[in-house]
Amino acid sequence: MKLLTSKWWASGSLGAVLALAVTAAQGQAAKVEQIVDVGETRAAEAKAAQERLDKIAEQTGDLLTQYKNLMKVVDGLKVYNTLLQRQLDAQQAEIDNLNGSIDEVAIIQRQITPLMLKMVEGLGQFVELDVPFLIKERQDRVQRLRETLESADVTTAEKFRSVLEAYQIENEYGRTIEAYKGTLDIDGTTREVDFLRIGRAALVYQSVGGQHNGVWNQAARKWDPLEGPEYRNQIAKGLQIARKQTAPDILMVPVAAAGEGH
Repeated sequence: MKLLTSKWWASGSLGAVLALAVTAAQGQAAKVEQIVDVGETRAAEAKAAQERLDKIAEQTGDLLTQYKNLMKVVDGLKVYNTLLQRQLDAQQAEIDNLNGSIDEVAIIQRQITPLMLKMVEGLGQFVELDVPFLIKERQDRVQRLRETLESADVTTAEKFRSVLEAYQIENEYGRTIEAYKGTLDIDGTTREVDFLRIGRAALVYQSVGGQHNGVWNQAARKWDPLEGPEYRNQIAKGLQIARKQTAPDILMVPVAAAGEGH
């Protein structure tokens, strides 16, 4: 009886131990599973955090790239603005110079107008006192100059150019030879004649047919007749030379002595 009881106790103890072991194992398994769940949760959280970090890093990289690109644009704009400022400074300096020039031009215009008036009047007096070739043409030119100077539609520069051009034309007369037709009172009769101007040294005429010939006497301010076939032939030859009908050659015509009539 005692032996049986002992065996039963032993068997019961073993079962209890086994039960305790099973319970402990189950508890350990639960703990392990809990730990695994926690680990997985933390791993998921770590993964999510890493993904967020990666996304933030990517966004930061994009922002850095944009920042660098913007800085390049800003640097380019700084260089461009510097260049524009230099151009503006240069243009302002040019404007200042132009304003100064405009002020000077206004002063010059006030001074040049009286000068041009004196030049035109002097030219008119010169034409009246000069050898009377193309007298109407030259008088008309002087009159047009007077009208130009009085015109408000013509710039000062154009007025001055016209005056200088008239002086240049008068200057050219002294270095050229010219033949032109006109009329002249000879012995109380108006006759058609050919005038020959040799610079300002001589002004002669020959009537149609060569019957009447003459030369302008600047000292006496009148026409003197030229008699003889030699003058008729020389004037006819000079007319041909002036009209380019024959080659240039030496002409024998009367010329006033230097200083005579001036």
